[in-house]
Amino acid sequence: MSKEPREGPLDVARLRAHFPLLDRCLYLNSNSTGIVPQGVKDVLDRYWETLSDWRDDAWGTWWSEIHRYADDVAAFLGAPAGSVLCDVNVATLLGRFAASLDYGARGRRNESRCRIVTTDLEFPTAEILFRGLERLGAETVIVKSRDGYSIDEEAVLAQIDARTRLVFLSLVTSNTGSYLSPDALAPIVARAKEAGALVAVDAYAAIGIVPLDVTELGVDVVFGGASKWLCGPYHAAFMYVRPALAAVLTPLTPGWMAARDPLLFQPQTQLAEGTRRFAGGTPLVLPLLIARVGFELMRAFGIARLRAISLAHTQRVIDYAEDAGFTVATPRDPTRRGGIVALRFPGDEDAVRELARLQMICSYRGGVRIGPHGFNTEGEIATFMEALIHLARRRGRR
Repeated sequence: MSKEPREGPLDVARLRAHFPLLDRCLYLNSNSTGIVPQGVKDVLDRYWETLSDWRDDAWGTWWSEIHRYADDVAAFLGAPAGSVLCDVNVATLLGRFAASLDYGARGRRNESRCRIVTTDLEFPTAEILFRGLERLGAETVIVKSRDGYSIDEEAVLAQIDARTRLVFLSLVTSNTGSYLSPDALAPIVARAKEAGALVAVDAYAAIGIVPLDVTELGVDVVFGGASKWLCGPYHAAFMYVRPALAAVLTPLTPGWMAARDPLLFQPQTQLAEGTRRFAGGTPLVLPLLIARVGFELMRAFGIARLRAISLAHTQRVIDYAEDAGFTVATPRDPTRRGGIVALRFPGDEDAVRELARLQMICSYRGGVRIGPHGFNTEGEIATFMEALIHLARRRGRR
């Protein structure tokens, strides 16, 4: 069993020691579900102690911890304190934000700013949620990808006009790992500003493996979460809203936590300042307490090192895959590649299942998705890819 390191610089070996699962399997699935560190057990023990000897003042402590985590995430994203809100998942946060926008009267779409421009490479939340907003007058515009795995920036630009209310794009596409770099995103942000539209990005598949400064990007809203590269649990998502924008938006369905001082437990009519005005009801406290453990490790290890290791590992995966004749559905250009490599070949779904039986873990979404993290090693990449190629070739001889 791995033991919690107590001192010394956080190099790869010491980072690995925080994750006992790495003693039992070869894990290349952080793009789908990150593994949580050993330190989470201490959080669970403290949570049980709180519940087993309950006092209402626990809420004051939890309240402080939740908002400290939100502000630390904000700093990690290059954003000011108070600009990040945590909640159960991105769908909840995106729904509250998107429903706060005015799409004009139904039946007058050509005269109003009603269009939501997005792409066919987004996580399924996007289209189904935006279609639901059509009852508020919204019109959803789906831009097709250029090659099946990369966002077509020129096609997105062509759809932004005076009718556009919101542009919603993935910073890293979850199925293929295509990265919308700052240079590629900048013209879209500029065009949206010229047209009077807002830009929101889904950075869930990017945060923790790709450096991100939301202030430099100039985007209005960013969504992310803890359960991938930040090595946290499900039910710990977050949303950044540009402070000047948050100040002028009114959520359609705020919860009691959106009040200016919810812990007074008195009727209130004033919303909180900043992004917290988009809060809902009683938060899921435990996931947010757990999320801090992995977050602190990733922050200590450093996003620049995580990015460098990720690019090196994903390049090795691509090299192996090309030598084997696999289809690589991820950009080769490192400036356009996130932390995921997607591979396709006959029998690829069966190969993922067989690898799992060998304790080599990746994921499948229309192809093999491989997500090396900072704690993975060159040897693990070689072992995994050699096993994958062997399985593919064995199937091909049947």
